[in-house]
Amino acid sequence: MNFNLLFENLTNPALLFFVLGIIAVKVKSDLEIPPSTSKFISLYLLFSIGFKGGQELAHSHFTTEILWTVIFGMFLAFIIPFYTFFILKRKLSVENAGAIAAAYGSVSAVTFVTGIAFLEAHKLTSDGHMVAVMALMEAPAIIVGVVLIRMFGNGTKSTTKISSLIGHSFTNGSVLLILGSLVIGFIANEKAAEGIKPFTNDLFKGFLAIFLLDMGIISGRKLSDFFKNGWFTALFAILIPLINGCLVAYTSQFITPEVGNRFILAVLAASASYIAVPAAMKIAVPDANPSIYLPMALAVTFPFNITIGMPIYLSIIW
Repeated sequence: MNFNLLFENLTNPALLFFVLGIIAVKVKSDLEIPPSTSKFISLYLLFSIGFKGGQELAHSHFTTEILWTVIFGMFLAFIIPFYTFFILKRKLSVENAGAIAAAYGSVSAVTFVTGIAFLEAHKLTSDGHMVAVMALMEAPAIIVGVVLIRMFGNGTKSTTKISSLIGHSFTNGSVLLILGSLVIGFIANEKAAEGIKPFTNDLFKGFLAIFLLDMGIISGRKLSDFFKNGWFTALFAILIPLINGCLVAYTSQFITPEVGNRFILAVLAASASYIAVPAAMKIAVPDANPSIYLPMALAVTFPFNITIGMPIYLSIIW
């Protein structure tokens, strides 16, 4: 592993603001980001990534490499929840196992955004179509999770149709915004789009730092509840993302030669959803306990990926 890469990441201002958020909770500070401001910043980050991805996609030609990258991403979204479900089912209820498996098979838009910033800090880029790959990886994992719960749950209370779950996945606010921004960036007049660039480029890192401060505060509040669930979920929340990320960092060389694209695929495979999946599971599987899968994704996997995981994945690729 490249320890210089790890040190650079640990001293990244955005990451340090995340740590500051956790510290603020631990010292019982009244520091907080108003919910309306936090929501605006998250919308801005998704809009910025989607629009820039669409602009890049407009200047690239469709190739078999893009097609295989999309297929590979969706394959990961199907296979990760499938194998993790059977690991989780050994210690947890079927409902909780399915919900956690869906969260870890799906993706985290915030981890994706942080991964893009991590690449830029190392003067690397990913192609615009990776935004579409991320958005398309949301739904399959949710569907697999619910199907497995129905198969093994013996009368779980979910009556939600698969078609409605697919619809919910794509109309979820974060997915809809990033897909919509991608399309708008793709079809927008190039000269007119130049006027938006200062907003989507120059302000991005500052907004990301404030958003990670908010994520640190939220994570700090959830840590105590999480550790009540014992060692199994804590180990899972670290080891499974690490295994997924490392495997994809290596195997992605057979899909695309681009360092940035391979890194983003590894980050997506290692991330866990704490927005789209909890929203879907609340409707589809009300018996699943969000106090288990939310802290796992947000308070353990997310900080692990942005501190230690990303340098490891990049060192395997680069």
